[in-house]
Amino acid sequence: MSDKKSVCLIFGGRSPEYKVSLRSFANVFSNIDRDKYDVSTVGITSGGEWYLYRGDASEVEADRWQSGEIYPAFIDPSCGRGGIFYRDASGVRKLDVDVVFPVVHGKYCEDGTLQGLLSMCGIPYVGPGCASSAVCMDKTLTKLILSDYAVPQANAVSVTARELESSPDEVADRIENIIPSYPVFVKPSSSGSSVGASKAEDRGSMLAAMKEAAKYDRKILVEEYIIGREVEIAALEGEDGGVILSCCGEINPGDGFYDYETKYENDRASYFIPARIKPETEMRIKETASLIFNVLGCQGMSRIDFFVRDFKGTEQIVFNEINTLPGFTSISMYPQLMQKTGLSYTDLITRLIELAHV
Repeated sequence: MSDKKSVCLIFGGRSPEYKVSLRSFANVFSNIDRDKYDVSTVGITSGGEWYLYRGDASEVEADRWQSGEIYPAFIDPSCGRGGIFYRDASGVRKLDVDVVFPVVHGKYCEDGTLQGLLSMCGIPYVGPGCASSAVCMDKTLTKLILSDYAVPQANAVSVTARELESSPDEVADRIENIIPSYPVFVKPSSSGSSVGASKAEDRGSMLAAMKEAAKYDRKILVEEYIIGREVEIAALEGEDGGVILSCCGEINPGDGFYDYETKYENDRASYFIPARIKPETEMRIKETASLIFNVLGCQGMSRIDFFVRDFKGTEQIVFNEINTLPGFTSISMYPQLMQKTGLSYTDLITRLIELAHV
């Protein structure tokens, strides 16, 4: 019997960010330390079906994994005897799992649902727990909590899809009373990778943008449009319970905003590590990021995003959002920032696995 720890990488998921997960998985799979870990992989289709997958990471990244060697898999949440099971020609077998690394993004993946299921099974997993994952995924709840801690944020209005459908003009009036000028930024309250997000220049385009966002979530967030640089910082749980913070990284999305296409489907964006900001601004971001990580009860890792805007010769910071299972693709900022801090891709994965918890 191997004395290595058994790590199960879960990828895919019933989420609009399914394809992003496939790219993240390919990088984690290729960089995990095989001298320390025995690795198994479970894929979740975009329709929500679970399979044990035995094949190459390249087939996952190309989304051809379902044509490979797969076996139906499922989770039994029974305490003490549950876990991940699969069915092959000889019957039902239990997968040997010490730790799950959920290389997944978006709904049903990083919103606390998968974390809660793994907690019920008693399987340690990488990343924040159920409650923290759920709160951080819901941008409206995140903003409400952080408002009690004087974290600088954009003015925002939360709208339900039901309100929008029944009284669109009343909704628009309410938003314009709180955010009196356009443009505004519209996005699903619980979504990532800018899926369903758009910039609206007037009332008509705002209502259309809210209808689009409502396809992805029953809550819609309308925010004041912040003109500033997009700056991100990586946070990693320290061995002593503290927070290790990277330097700041800056994203210049080119024309428009940093939407899904810019992130993953074209090369318009440019990246600067470290960010082109003043030292005192980076210090404020680090202090605020540490506060956010701790207040929201994060564990393992998170990427915390800010805007930096110029105001009368000074740089003001504005919190944007937090991602509890940030991307691990070849262009993702989280692993790049941690590498700049001194942790190689492989060492970062090892550190996260060793921080796994129930």
